[in-house]
Amino acid sequence: DDCPKGNYSKMKKTNQMKDVSVSKSFRDGALNVNTWLLFVQYACCFGVEITMNNAAALYFKEQFLLTTESAAAIASIFGWMNLFARGCGGFISDYSNRKSGMRGRLLWQSICLLIEGTMVIIFAFSKNLATAIAVLVFFSIFVQAAEGSTYGI
Repeated sequence: DDCPKGNYSKMKKTNQMKDVSVSKSFRDGALNVNTWLLFVQYACCFGVEITMNNAAALYFKEQFLLTTESAAAIASIFGWMNLFARGCGGFISDYSNRKSGMRGRLLWQSICLLIEGTMVIIFAFSKNLATAIAVLVFFSIFVQAAEGSTYGI
């Protein structure tokens, strides 16, 4: 089936579903405020991930005077958190939905984004390598969890 109600082709033949043009569908989505809110929310997590993937190694190399190899190995921790944190974010979003509906999902994503923002500020002011690594781990967990919660929304 194409969707929970059945196959689109059969639904169109039986007039259960109207035929909608691509341009109208795109226009409706682009003019919907919720689309733009979700766009901004996702940019706040995935955009941060892309930026960190590109800049973290250089940051560790320059800030803590590490070799390129060491800085890259430490920076890769950010990406490794993807193995579980994005899925956990989606799982908690689903759990929140069962308990509180869409409000639960939105609350969970707001929590993730708030902690993510707090962690990036703490990370930026970390002067000790061990502290920076620990904060990077928690920062990454909440970046990835926010991405997973976005899929839930």
